[in-house]
Amino acid sequence: MSIKIRPAERINNLPRYLFAEIDKKIKVAAEKGIDVIKLGIGDPDQPTPDYIIKKAMEEVQLPRNHTYPPDEGLAEFKLAVANYYKQRHNVELDPQKEVCVLLGSKEGIAHISACFVNPGDINLVPDPGYPVYSIGTMFAGGEVVSMPLLAENDFLPNLSAIDLKVAERAKLMFLNYPNNPTGAEASPEFFARVSEFARKHNIIVCHDQAYSEIAYDGYKPISFLEVPEAKDVCIEFGSLSKTFNMTGWRIGYAVGRAEIIEVLSRYKTNIDSGTFKAIQYAGAEAFNNSAREGFQAQLSAMYQERRDVAVAALQEMGINVRAPKATFYIWAPIPAGFASSADFVGHILEETGVVVTPGRGFGAYGEGYFRIALTVDAKRMQEAMDRIKKALANR
Repeated sequence: MSIKIRPAERINNLPRYLFAEIDKKIKVAAEKGIDVIKLGIGDPDQPTPDYIIKKAMEEVQLPRNHTYPPDEGLAEFKLAVANYYKQRHNVELDPQKEVCVLLGSKEGIAHISACFVNPGDINLVPDPGYPVYSIGTMFAGGEVVSMPLLAENDFLPNLSAIDLKVAERAKLMFLNYPNNPTGAEASPEFFARVSEFARKHNIIVCHDQAYSEIAYDGYKPISFLEVPEAKDVCIEFGSLSKTFNMTGWRIGYAVGRAEIIEVLSRYKTNIDSGTFKAIQYAGAEAFNNSAREGFQAQLSAMYQERRDVAVAALQEMGINVRAPKATFYIWAPIPAGFASSADFVGHILEETGVVVTPGRGFGAYGEGYFRIALTVDAKRMQEAMDRIKKALANR
């Protein structure tokens, strides 16, 4: 007789991961012979730069890299991150105490709540926002209190709207600028207000900076740590996934106050064995090689071309959308006549084979919107827009 499988309550309460569900719908459509254009998941369509691949190939052949990496991460990679912060943001970091190597920033974001949140504690989470902020909170037994990101506030949380009793119970505040899914940006003045708020209420700010190097029209996103004294309240998560087209390599980092970094590092040494050393050396090369800035400029130019195609087409359809200054996403209101974002997305997939993401998947305040990922070339993007335009015209 088979035993009865009883998942833990935290698993029973866990929603299906949004992008895993999108993958299933893509598979079903493809099996029907539909030419699917994937604008749903933020997975770069271009390869990792050759100079990084070359370094990885060299390092993977060295026997010294075929052992467990140091628990604290390779000094070479941590130093490369610290040097990048000094060069790019004029932020001083101690590579040994203020940098933590991650298996991609998603992993660190998922685990940070376990490091600081006790059952019943509150985390302040942007809505709409990356689903992992809430999932990590739930796994730690914490309570999510949403910070609505509204168009009238430029998709920034309204700090004055946070109840004081909630603020006093909050352990972490998650932020993400440039923002996924809205494409919004944050100013130094906003970050300074957040830093002051966090200091007043003894809250750790967890800033997700995955899209810091994908920006347009001369805009240069800033680090939260550029704000004076912000390091006192902040841990900032970075990723090589979008910055260097390295989504599958699974390498990222966290930087910030040494005591916060130490707790996350201690947690990680008990649950994983670190990132393969050859990948860490390749990651260091990604930052250190003089080809970095040229590659990133070309990457942003490529996404900007795609952005311009999509924004112009959506505006021609009568959809009120702004051109984002950063990220490779477009956040747009669903056209009139659809009951929900899921209704619109389902209709578009069935009628056109174009996959976009429903705003509701990013939280309650994402309802009424959809997200486009700029992960196909400009010609293919135009084709997707033409299909959507035709489907809306024939509805």
